[in-house]
Amino acid sequence: MLTRRQRRTDDAEPYWRQRGWQLSAGFLAVAVVLGGFAALASGGDGRAGAAASPGPLSGALTEDGRPQGCHTDDSAGDALPKAAPKDIDWRMIGVVRVPVSATAGPTHDDGTPWWCFAHTATGAVLAAHVITAQMGESGWRTVAAEQLVPGQPRDMFVFRRSTVGDSVSANTTDTSAVSTYVGFSVPSYTGSTARVNLLMRSTQGYAATTVNLRWDKGDWKIVPFSDGALYAQVQSVQNTRGYLLWEV
Repeated sequence: MLTRRQRRTDDAEPYWRQRGWQLSAGFLAVAVVLGGFAALASGGDGRAGAAASPGPLSGALTEDGRPQGCHTDDSAGDALPKAAPKDIDWRMIGVVRVPVSATAGPTHDDGTPWWCFAHTATGAVLAAHVITAQMGESGWRTVAAEQLVPGQPRDMFVFRRSTVGDSVSANTTDTSAVSTYVGFSVPSYTGSTARVNLLMRSTQGYAATTVNLRWDKGDWKIVPFSDGALYAQVQSVQNTRGYLLWEV
C-alpha cells in the first residue's frame, strides 16, 4: 500500500517511473519483471521498433459502420450496467486473466488483436480489460495501431513501450505478482465515450485505476493520457464499495 509520502513523490515523476505504475504492470502485463522495470526507468535506446502488422480493423467498414464480420448485441443502448454480464468466461492473455462475453465481446479472439466489442457500456468495460492486457504480448504494436486512438499520446505510448521486450509476460516466472480483476464501475458513458474504473486485488489488497475509451470506426478504442499512459495512476482502495463485482 502506498504511503502519502510515496504518492507525493510519484506525482512529480513520469508515469513509467512511478511506483504505482510499476505495481500495476503485473495486471496490465506491460512491465511485470525487474528487467522490464529497468528498461523503462532508463528510457531504453529510443528506437520505436518494428512497424505494426496490418490487423482486422484496418479494412473498410460495413454499411452499419462496423468492421467486417463484427456483430454484437447492442440492445442495452446507453444504459449503465447494474451487474456483471451472466455469460462471462475468463481467458488468459499471457499471464493476465481477463473477462470475455459472447454477447458483449470480444467476439473475435482468434488472432491479434482481440476485437469487436458491443456498442454498450459493458462492451467498453470488456475492451478496457482486454486491450490493456494485450500490450504485454508480441503483437502489441498491432494492438496499439488498431485499438488506441491515434495522436501524440498514442505515439508516446509506443515509444515508451518499445523500450521493453516484445513479449513481457513470456519472461514472467512469478505469476503471484499479477493482480486479479475483481470488479468495475462506469462513472461516465455517452455512447461515443466511456470512462471505466477497474478494481484489482493482489497480495497487497485492493487497488483501482481508470481507463478512458472512445467509440471509433465501429469499435471501442482506448484514449491514452497525454503522457502515453493507458490508465490513470493506480490507487489503493480499502474495499469494493461502489464497484460491480465479477462472478468468479
